[in-house]
Amino acid sequence: MSFKEKVQSGKFVVTSEIGPPKGIETKVLLEDAELIRNKVDAINVTDLQSSVMRLGSLAVCSLLKERGFEPIFQVTCRDRNRLALQSDILSAASLGIENLLLLTGDHTTLGDHPDAKPVFDLDSVQLLDVVRTLQQGTDMKGNKLEGQAPKFFMGAVVNPGADPLEPQIMKMEKKIAAGAQFFQTQAIYDIKIFENFLDKVKRLNVPILGGIVLLKSAGMAKYMNKNVAGVTVPDNLIKEMESTKDKVATSIEIAARLIKELKPMCQGIHIMPIGWDKIVPKVLDASGL
Repeated sequence: MSFKEKVQSGKFVVTSEIGPPKGIETKVLLEDAELIRNKVDAINVTDLQSSVMRLGSLAVCSLLKERGFEPIFQVTCRDRNRLALQSDILSAASLGIENLLLLTGDHTTLGDHPDAKPVFDLDSVQLLDVVRTLQQGTDMKGNKLEGQAPKFFMGAVVNPGADPLEPQIMKMEKKIAAGAQFFQTQAIYDIKIFENFLDKVKRLNVPILGGIVLLKSAGMAKYMNKNVAGVTVPDNLIKEMESTKDKVATSIEIAARLIKELKPMCQGIHIMPIGWDKIVPKVLDASGL
């Protein structure tokens, strides 16, 4: 079964994430992908994550596809105008890449080229609608596409811990109306916050994959609490990371514990290792996935 078929059948799914390298050497990336072969249902490939210049997501998706993996092509609106966005998405279809995760993207000032000019010609809701139009056989201006229309499985993101939450839910509704078929969430550390979110969106009846970001240190947790909107790392988790002598083992324990609590509540888990790709198999094993 494809990732789309698994999600649409109601199967519990697991996705992970790979960040392309800052250069053209993909040996380590592909070795890391092999570690999770047959352990996850699809692999997200980030698109210049945190506005840092890297190898392109589409190229890495193609390499993964050639090797029998099912990639999810992340596309941000930050760096491309509507011409380039439509072109890259058609390019993905021509390479057999059907899973998309469409995002607005972080501002360029957050990355390693802060003087880069951001584009933001479209936002994530508009881009979802554009992809839906492409699937109907025309570009966003109504010009007919040649040959067979592309087919995609479109995903979007949502932040369960946003405060206030109502605007986030309104945007989620707009994304669904524009064609979003599944959601991956921002990092979840507080189960009660996620429960509150699920209670408010259960009427939307859309597959949601709970996001797990591996904690690397107490300092990382404190930084996210201060700087990442909608992410709350509880004090007890910070204390665990402060007192441990083995940060990797404790990170695995925390992630596994969160996954076990989240599993009955949503239709999948999305793991974001942020450089700790090699320990994802240990997280999966420890969590029973």
